[in-house]
Order: sequence, then C-alpha cells, then structure tokens
Amino acid sequence: MRANYTLAGRYRIIRPLGEGGMADVYLAHDLILDRDVSVKLLRLDLRDDAGTMRRFQREALAASELVSPHIVSVYDVGEDNGMQYLVMEYVPGTDLKAYIHDHFPIPYAMVINIMEQILDAVAVAHEHGIIHRDLKPQNVLVDAQGNVKISDFGIAVISNQTSMTQTNTVLGSVHYLSPEQARGGMSTKKSDIYSLGIILYEMLTGSVPFEGETAVSVALKHSQSQMPSVRDFDSRIPQALENVVLQATAKRPEDRYASVHDMAVDLQTALAPERRGERHFEPADHGDDGTTKIIPVDQVLAATQATSAAARTTMGKGPSAEPAETTPAKHPRTSRGRKIFLWLLGSFLLLLIIGVLWLWFFPGRVTVPSVSGMTQARATKVLKQNNLATGSIKKQTSETYASGRIIKTNPKIGSQVKRRSRIDLILSAGRPKFVVDDYTGEQFTTAKRQLEKAGLKVKQVKQSSGDIDRGVIIDQDVLPGDAVYKHSTITLTVSSGPKKDKAPEQVKLPDFAGKSQAAIQTWADDHNVNVSFSDEVSSRVDQGSAIRQAPAVGSMLAVGETFTVVISSGPELHSFHVDITIPFSANGQASRDSSSSASTGENDVKIYLADQDKNISDVYQEMQISQDTSVSLPFTLAGGKTGRYIVIRDGKTIMTDNHVTGN
Repeated sequence: MRANYTLAGRYRIIRPLGEGGMADVYLAHDLILDRDVSVKLLRLDLRDDAGTMRRFQREALAASELVSPHIVSVYDVGEDNGMQYLVMEYVPGTDLKAYIHDHFPIPYAMVINIMEQILDAVAVAHEHGIIHRDLKPQNVLVDAQGNVKISDFGIAVISNQTSMTQTNTVLGSVHYLSPEQARGGMSTKKSDIYSLGIILYEMLTGSVPFEGETAVSVALKHSQSQMPSVRDFDSRIPQALENVVLQATAKRPEDRYASVHDMAVDLQTALAPERRGERHFEPADHGDDGTTKIIPVDQVLAATQATSAAARTTMGKGPSAEPAETTPAKHPRTSRGRKIFLWLLGSFLLLLIIGVLWLWFFPGRVTVPSVSGMTQARATKVLKQNNLATGSIKKQTSETYASGRIIKTNPKIGSQVKRRSRIDLILSAGRPKFVVDDYTGEQFTTAKRQLEKAGLKVKQVKQSSGDIDRGVIIDQDVLPGDAVYKHSTITLTVSSGPKKDKAPEQVKLPDFAGKSQAAIQTWADDHNVNVSFSDEVSSRVDQGSAIRQAPAVGSMLAVGETFTVVISSGPELHSFHVDITIPFSANGQASRDSSSSASTGENDVKIYLADQDKNISDVYQEMQISQDTSVSLPFTLAGGKTGRYIVIRDGKTIMTDNHVTGN
C-alpha cells in the first residue's frame, strides 16, 4: 500500500507501522474526523483463504464488543477494491516487547502498574466470554505516558465455543503458550492467565523463561520443565512477587489463579511490607499421576539400608531369642515358611542392589536444557538441576547476545546425553568489531566492496577537486586503526573531479510532508540548495515533522536557491494542577514497626507522574507523612492527551488515575 492512497475515500495512508502473518498495519489519517488511526489490511495473497478471513472477521467482532481504556478500540471495518480492512485506534509509542528492551530493568512499582492495566483489559474480555489465546508483549502497546492497551484479537474465541486447535496445529505464540495449548488441548481463561504469568516473568528478568531451536522444543519445556526462578536472576525481587509468577504459570490449570481478578488482587500487595518473608509458592500435591519418574540413586541406597536393617531386626526377634525352656517345638511347615520368606527377601535385596549399580554405571539419558541468553552462573545452576555438569567455556562474538551471555552449548540444546555429562558453553564476547584501514587515495568502488564484505555500510559524499582524480577517496570519517562495530556506517569523501563552469544545475523538489527537519536539511545539503524553516502549532502532525513547503512539490530549484518548510511545534499545551489528599495509615505503620526495631511514626510515600514532560517510570516526589497530607500535582498536556499519577504508600498502591485531563 503506497503513501497518500485514500482508502474507502476516507483514510489517507501515511506510512507502514508493521507487518504480520495475516495482515499489514499502516498509520493513516481519518479525513472526516481529522484524527490519526491505524489501518489493518488483510494481505492480498490471503484474501481467498477462508480460515484467514474468519480470523480477520473474528478480530473485528471480538474487539468491537469490548470497551475498556486498556483495549485498542475498533472504529470501522469494510472492503475497498477487494481489500479487507479494519480501522482501529492509533496508539503512538511502542509495544511492550520493545519497551522491556529499552527500559530494562523496570522498577517493580512500574511492572505492577503495567500488569494491572493488562489484567484490567483481560478481565473485561473474560467478562464478555472472550479468550484472547495470543497474549504476548508484542500485542501490548505502551504510549509515552505508560498507558497500556491490548490489541490483536485475531485468534480470540468465545469461551462457550470449542477452542481445540486444528489437527497438528497450535495457534498462539509458542514462548507464551500454556501447557494445555501446547498439547493441542482446550484453551480456557486460565490459558490466558498462564500467558500473563510469562509476560510478568519477562518484565522482571528481561527474557522469556524457555528458549529452544524449534517451536516444538519450546512447547515441550512449557509442558515438562520447571519454571525458572526470577529470584535466581535477581535476588532483590520480593518472594511475594515471584509467587505471583509461579501461581500464574502452574502446569496444572487448577493450580493457577481462579480468575484474572484474583491475580490482580494478589499482585496489588506484592510489594507490601507485611508480605516480607512469604514462603515460596508450591502447587498442591496431587499424588502419583502415573507418569514415569526417575528415582535418584541416593534415595534407592537409603531404601536398601532401611530394608536391610528391618530384616535384621525381624530375624533378631525370632524364637531362638527366647529361653530354651520356653521355646516350643518347631513345626516343619513353620520352618519351611520362614526359609521361603528369607529367600524372597534376599532375592529382593539382590535385585535392588543390581538396579542401583546399573543406574550408577549405566546412567540414563537427559535432555540438554535451553540456557541461551543466560549468564554463566545461571546456566551452570540450570545444568546442575538437570543432572549435568559444566564443561569448557569458550568465547566468540555475537550479533544477538550481549557480552557474558550464553550463545549455545556443545552438545547442542535439546540433545539427548548421559546423566552427569559435561556440557561445553559458548559465551558471547560482545558484538564483532572491524579495524578500519586507511582508504584515502584508493578507488571508491574498491574500498566500498571491501567494507561491505566486512559487514559495514558505506556512505559516499562527493567533493570537487582539481588535484585528485574523479572517483578517488579524499577523506574518511573513521581514523585508520580505529575499531567499529559491524553494520556501522563509514562516510567516504570522494573526488568528483575539478569544478566546471556551467549553468546552475536544477533539482526537483520532493514531498517533505511528515519528514523531520534534520532529514530535510540533509537533503538540501546533498543537493546544494538552501532551506528556511519556520514553526507552527499543529495537533495533526507530529512535533518536528514538516507540515507544508514552498515552492510546491515537483518544483525545480537551481543550485543555491532557497525553499521554505513549515515544521510542526506540536500541539498547543495547557498546564494545570490536580490537588489530592494522601491519607495517613496507622495500620500500615504498625506493620512496619513489627519488622523494625525503630519506629518513625511515618508512612513512606512515592508519587509517580506522567505528562508531556514527565515519565511514569520515574519517581516525581518522595516523602514521609505522619498525618493526612495534601499535595498539588502539576501537569502539562497537549490537546486531547491524558496524564497519569500513581501514589504508593509503604509499598502498596493506594491512589491512581490513568485519565487526568484537567477538565
């Protein structure tokens, strides 16, 4: 879909926002209501696929039934020239996956606030009988103020309809898939709760709990492997907060939270002082489920010793221990029965010892667990938990993994090896670097070929010269001998030969609408023309982007001439204050005093704000109060935008408003 195309005579396409397996998403402008929207277009190669069409229509139906400040609104659905489209609310910002990458580590209070918004949205869907089935950070949008909205109900189902996956097909993203979904079973509201637990795990650790070389290996780990501890990643994470992850991601659905609401209630007090020292969550013991289990050797040996001791005690209490005069005559049948018993007992002990020795000298086989992305210490611990040992440590550069993280193992992840085998770890030494040579005096084409072969990008800047032949490099922006990361850009100044006296060259003025001031200035410099900028308030065009230009698009400019561009200074801002009263809690103080020898008679209060200038993840104000305290919160907002505030007293959220408008 090209820019400036008007869909259905109403939605003018501005630029692409993303691509998916089912549809492509574009930023567009609603010409009737004068607002930006996002348009989801079903891919043309799938418009004849009945299954895909049903999923596309299901998303429109599911999302249109849900009204929540934390769910992306659907405005319109239709068809234009055979193209199926869905018009939705545009959420400027990023998705939660990118947010975690850019802001990790995220403050615990912010993690809880984001999760509460997600839980609120999922609760609304569940109340309407809709199961999302594909909850993951990529489907959670976060704006600049920290407001959260869930999108993509493309594989959602009504809970009273069958949600069994198709034969040999599992819908949903495998890294967030519940064990019952991975096995091709029924999706329920508790399947969504499992996915929410994985999202919370990722916000606390920066990565998903299970990795693998194939989707099948990851799905198997969700079904069979123990959930890694977030406190092993960071021991500062409160046990109460880890317990929320563990209960949400329990293997058995009946061990998870009964509802999203219950998970939200538990999460709300996870940082409260009274929950310090909480015990590690353990799911209920449901007894032997009939699955094959490996009994550790030390348990077998202990059982053998206990049995031998019992046999000796039994034999010591026989008739021969009584005085001779009271010993009755032995009946032949009784003596024969005792001999049979002792023979059976000896045979059992012999078989048990043979079994122990067999396990010791011929150990069983285990699967090499996924440790990619872990630190060396964490990987060593995981290997030990799987009855494996750490072998040699080698380092190599990596474009994917940060320095100090595990890239892969040898034998590879997922391989079957003997118990107690040593697993070699390949550790990332960071991104690869390239040492730049001196390319001055060489032909540009030759140097460009060498640099691109080394994984670098090359930019050419031409400069006239009467002394250096055309196409020869005059200068470079990286000094010879310096090391740069692969994929970096090196700028080479290349001779265009001597200047020629001729009529001024002319260039065609392109359309700069939506372009940044820096990009426009670069274009002007590259084409030897001048540009003059002016500012104008605009709620329709992003701040720093071009609104209009003169002369018009397509006009011809001579070298040295000047054109003008009007740049958006953003929407008009208005400032105001919101007055709140923070209540003092004597009960909260009593709880604090019970765990501390010193009593201050005060509550610890933290206030978080989000507006045009302030970010919700930063503490705006921190104070101690000993009575109800009034505070005036300053906000600066653009037209149509909303602000937020959160008040946390002694680790517990007591006040929040996600829609501050100043009206």
